[in-house]
Amino acid sequence: MGQKTNPIGARLGIIRGWESNWYGSKKDYATKLIEDNKIRTYLNARINKGGIAKIVIERTLNKLIVTIHTSKPGIIIGKGGGEVDRIKEELKKLTGKDDVQINILEIRRPELDANIVGDTIARQIENRINYKRAIKMAIASALRMGAEGIKIKVSGRLGGAEIARTEEIKQGRTPLHTLRMDIDYANVFALTVYGKIGIKVWICKGEVLAKRDLNPNFVGGKEGGLSDRRDRRDGEGHGHHGRDDRRGGGDRDRRGGGDRDRRGGGGGERRDRRH
Repeated sequence: MGQKTNPIGARLGIIRGWESNWYGSKKDYATKLIEDNKIRTYLNARINKGGIAKIVIERTLNKLIVTIHTSKPGIIIGKGGGEVDRIKEELKKLTGKDDVQINILEIRRPELDANIVGDTIARQIENRINYKRAIKMAIASALRMGAEGIKIKVSGRLGGAEIARTEEIKQGRTPLHTLRMDIDYANVFALTVYGKIGIKVWICKGEVLAKRDLNPNFVGGKEGGLSDRRDRRDGEGHGHHGRDDRRGGGDRDRRGGGDRDRRGGGGGERRDRRH
């Protein structure tokens, strides 16, 4: 009971690609998997305020390629690219490999990335901003940027209460069982004085009807698809309003306006006769 499947894991190979792309034999699979986890943990701790959305790791025969998706590329690159070089040297020591390449991809719409949204809410809660206000601001900005729906769940000692509880705020639609729906999910936590506050974020970006490129570094197609969907949805919305006008407005004008004019005219005649 209550055991939910991760929405990202359910969509792997259908509309989402894997964040680790490499082949491992039986001998070295476990070693590579643990190494991937170490790299992600290290980079998330090292670049604490870099707005990291995801870290994609690719391996060739002797090369390690780490792609960092971030909303703040300037913080990671540093002055003249000095910070990237330092991170590269640190990753060489961590993995014991000589050939490490770091790529940085900028996220143009951070309001539509679940990890960044969750991290923003967590930082606000840590700075003692009211959790409801932080959540509502995140929901409003996501919907403004074109999300079809967003759901945010927070749990723990909310507002420093004695008894921990769970609260959920959602707007729009987030159909988790529809696998063609592009749903981004993140689970982050805020470290407050009174304990950990868990934050879960689901963002629905709309349907993916065409064949999607499963390369996780392929950013352009995702954004293009979202804008196309938004244009199509806006078009449908205008058509819908047009039908409303025909069905309700026109009849109301004919039915109500005409009758009212006739009634009003009759009243005027009666008043004239009375006078």
